[in-house]
Amino acid sequence: QVQLVESGGGSVQAGGSLTLACGYAGSVDSRRSMGWFRQAPGREREGVAVAREDGSRIYTSSVAGRFTISKDVAKKTLYLQMNNLQPEDTAMYYCAADPNLFRGLISDDYQYWGQGTQVTVSP
Repeated sequence: QVQLVESGGGSVQAGGSLTLACGYAGSVDSRRSMGWFRQAPGREREGVAVAREDGSRIYTSSVAGRFTISKDVAKKTLYLQMNNLQPEDTAMYYCAADPNLFRGLISDDYQYWGQGTQVTVSP
């Protein structure tokens, strides 16, 4: 079992920055892939960024160069640093984890989910 709790969402103007945090607990074998996903109203959940236990990172093209995913093992926290935010980044952001080391940006592949944190970007 893995427990995930997101924080750090809020409202910013376009061009601003936010850092999301996901505190995690549970078996390390259950979270070899961890990622951030988002869902805007009326849209499907999409993968934003993934951090694998082997050190590899994956980003969806729309956030590459603006967002950075990182993990602080000592603090048991996964982060998503978001810079140059745009209105199209507005969504509920979710943290997810899965035991499989080779997960990517497909949300259906992830077993464990947090409750989400809202990010709103105004023009």
